[in-house]
Amino acid sequence: MASESTRKDLAWKYAHQLDPKNPNQFKCNFCGKVSNGKVYRVKQHLVGGSRNVTACQKCPPDVREEIKVYMGNKKTQKEQMNLLPHFDEMNNDFEEGEDDIAYDIHRPHGPSGKSLASNQNSSFAGSKRLKKKGPMDVFYTPNPDFVVQNRKGKQTIIDHNDPYKKELRDRAVIRITMWMYDAGIAFNAVSYDSFGPMVEAIGQYDPGMKPPSFHEVRVPYLKKELNHTNELMRIHKEEWVKYGCSLMSDGWTSQNGRTLINFLVNCPRGTMFVESIDASSYSKDGQKLFELLDKFVDDVGEVNIVLIITDSASANVLAGKFLEAKRPHLFWTPCAAHCLDLILEDIFKLPHMKKTFDRAIQVHGYIYNRPGVLNMMRMFTQLKNLVKPAKTRFATAFLTLSRIHQQKNN
Repeated sequence: MASESTRKDLAWKYAHQLDPKNPNQFKCNFCGKVSNGKVYRVKQHLVGGSRNVTACQKCPPDVREEIKVYMGNKKTQKEQMNLLPHFDEMNNDFEEGEDDIAYDIHRPHGPSGKSLASNQNSSFAGSKRLKKKGPMDVFYTPNPDFVVQNRKGKQTIIDHNDPYKKELRDRAVIRITMWMYDAGIAFNAVSYDSFGPMVEAIGQYDPGMKPPSFHEVRVPYLKKELNHTNELMRIHKEEWVKYGCSLMSDGWTSQNGRTLINFLVNCPRGTMFVESIDASSYSKDGQKLFELLDKFVDDVGEVNIVLIITDSASANVLAGKFLEAKRPHLFWTPCAAHCLDLILEDIFKLPHMKKTFDRAIQVHGYIYNRPGVLNMMRMFTQLKNLVKPAKTRFATAFLTLSRIHQQKNN
């Protein structure tokens, strides 16, 4: 058995073996604790912070920092050995043996106030030895959309105890959130379906990705997105021919008082927006609306359309009858949601319902026009409001009456 002085590991300076016949039993020179395990267990005891080993309470701070740095350097060397390039890649970028370069992120402290670069155990010593990618990677790298979709509902396998992974992710999230704060982007943008695949695609590129320029975002990649949208529309149009479709129109009034009509096409693949028309000058003219519907029937293809759907306004009813007269194989039907809204409107015309609704409006107006009373109501109702918005106006009225009834005692 070799003497302690011949041992290379730093831990032998601060611990010794009790029994020469038992190489896995060590005793701490500071607190006298006996550890059963290899020499790595001794270093965990001196540094502290491990779930499996009790920290040494008498270890001097300089010794603890020395062991911590030593362990961090050993782990970095091990990871760099695992990142060595394949034999067929060693004749290009790494023949000159460039020195390692430590990367810094130009932000002194993380969200918790901890320095991101001062702790050598948690800082990652990067290098210019990057993983080379060949032409096959372009074709066999998994699609980011599929990767994110398959990841949903599954627990991602991440070593949460790996300080380097946690540090690198923390740096990336800091940069993403800093960009969002600078640009004034809403926080719910991270819940968009396109956000996850974007992050996955950046990660697949590896370090050193050049960010897009203003010109790239504004011209070439905007054209690519337009081509992508046209391709999605082409797929929808093929479904129209194969299964048939429904032409739908939805009229609404903008904030500046314009009457707009959105035209959409629905098929088994989904609903596709076609065009929005400003119909302020002829929204009440049945003949003009018929001509407008007839034009979109020609654009979509008469043989592809099975059903025409509009709201049940009188002008739209007349336009639907004109269209059925001109094209006998087409059917027009009013929108079910609009019909339900009209039913609710007629219910409020009943005398006792109208009286109840008028009283509810008076109660609501009295409370919400007086800040003191409004604050008192919110105190007794646990910050609940009386108005419960819904997509249709008269459904909102019913839901508001229900909310008032629920909060009656309060």
